[in-house]
Amino acid sequence: MARYSSYVFKTHLLGEQAAVFCGAGGNKFLFSNENKLVQAWWPSSVDKIFPSSTQTSSKEEAIKMRKMLPNFLKPEALHRYVGIMDHIARRHFADGWENKEEVVVFPLAKNYTFWLACRLFVSIEDPQQVDKFAEPFNLLASGLISIPIDLPGTPFNKGIKASNYVRKELVSIIKQQKVDLAEGKASPTQDILSHMLLTSDENGKFMHELDIADKILGLLIGGHDTASSACTFIVKYLAELPEIYDGVYKEQMEIAKSKGPGELLNWEDLQKMKYSWNVACEVLRLAPPLQGAFREAIADFSYNGFSIPKGWKLYWSANSTHKNPECFPEPQKFDPSRFEGSGPAPYTFVPFGGGPRMCPGKEYARLEILVFMHHLVKRFRWEKTMPDEKIVVDPMPIPAKGLPVRLYPHTP
Repeated sequence: MARYSSYVFKTHLLGEQAAVFCGAGGNKFLFSNENKLVQAWWPSSVDKIFPSSTQTSSKEEAIKMRKMLPNFLKPEALHRYVGIMDHIARRHFADGWENKEEVVVFPLAKNYTFWLACRLFVSIEDPQQVDKFAEPFNLLASGLISIPIDLPGTPFNKGIKASNYVRKELVSIIKQQKVDLAEGKASPTQDILSHMLLTSDENGKFMHELDIADKILGLLIGGHDTASSACTFIVKYLAELPEIYDGVYKEQMEIAKSKGPGELLNWEDLQKMKYSWNVACEVLRLAPPLQGAFREAIADFSYNGFSIPKGWKLYWSANSTHKNPECFPEPQKFDPSRFEGSGPAPYTFVPFGGGPRMCPGKEYARLEILVFMHHLVKRFRWEKTMPDEKIVVDPMPIPAKGLPVRLYPHTP
């Protein structure tokens, strides 16, 4: 019987020998043994699409990045972004949603999260410049998870070309920002790019322009792709569950009524959005954008009676706990009250991963999702125009047709 453990099994993934870990125990083991028994691992396609200008692997670059990000993503810094997010959300809803009878949600959610990432990471706010960047980013994201065959016309080949194009564009933005910082036209705290240009390592060395372009490229992908999936599923579930919509609407309208005309949302407003965030968490439980992640064994070890040799790849899956009745009773039921009080048991709710490699943008994602929910319910009710639309996972879950909805604006 031990050969058929439901908590760990061996298989082949992406051409590699691999073990899949399931359950809260598997999550705890992998998250708490980071850099002791296991370390991050990406498929070879990632290194080819993100070739670092320094002769290090994407893994080493990611470690450097994680040291730098906390300054940009800590609460004091995030306080400053709420007003900017609100300002961009207003423009996004005015351009993409208002005065329309029907919209397709997923492309709009991508536009919103990408616009925010462009503004907060590299101070690009002009919608036309954002759109110019968006198409190569879509090709890049598709290439990342494709079969790594570099022939003309393949998604992988298109991903490499898109990566080269975006990096070239980023280098020219970086050069201009250097000049603006020197002349006092740009502020050291206006975006993550300024922060990178002005931060030296422990030896007093500053990063090269190409190196910064690589980092920003990774951030722009990580900073918008998963959040757009989350925003889309929030729209889906609020369309299907009117009583949940009513709870979110009530909470958001109380906040809206406390604001003066044109007054932007602030950090304190977002702290009041407790029910809305519980709803968002329940959406992240049922449709986690990050389905799981890879690790690599850096030593031989055994787990649950299985011997795992050094060099094997390991995979943990969010759904192994998110949809497990032992972790979440009646797992298919939508119930935001699961997140009240102390919330789910440790290592069971893992939409942002866990341990030292937990997503550093978790709090940033919370803000952009809540600002989106605020503007959405304040303006509309809506219904799905395709009640039985299928969900595809590629590699994030997304509605097959992008979630078309019919909008019903609130009468003032």
